[in-house]
Amino acid sequence: MPYRGLTCTELVELVTDYLDGALVAEQRRRFEEHIVTCAGCAQHLAEFRRTILLTGRLTERQIEPDARDSLLRAFRDWNLNAASRPQPGRRGA
Repeated sequence: MPYRGLTCTELVELVTDYLDGALVAEQRRRFEEHIVTCAGCAQHLAEFRRTILLTGRLTERQIEPDARDSLLRAFRDWNLNAASRPQPGRRGA
């Protein structure tokens, strides 16, 4: 089977698994190869790491119910609209 690199969309879906060390070796290799060649995805990974650093480890109980509901709505809306959003500067998206 010929080698197929990750698309930007695939990489975004794997970021949390990558940071958690949950990718199998082949996935990790493809992820890291993509990061080296795609500035947009490298920036996305850096922003994700920075967000984790700044927020620490919040638990559900530490977030006010209204804020939690607002965040959940935002993530649901983002996921629903992801396919229709343009991906400037991102290859393979």
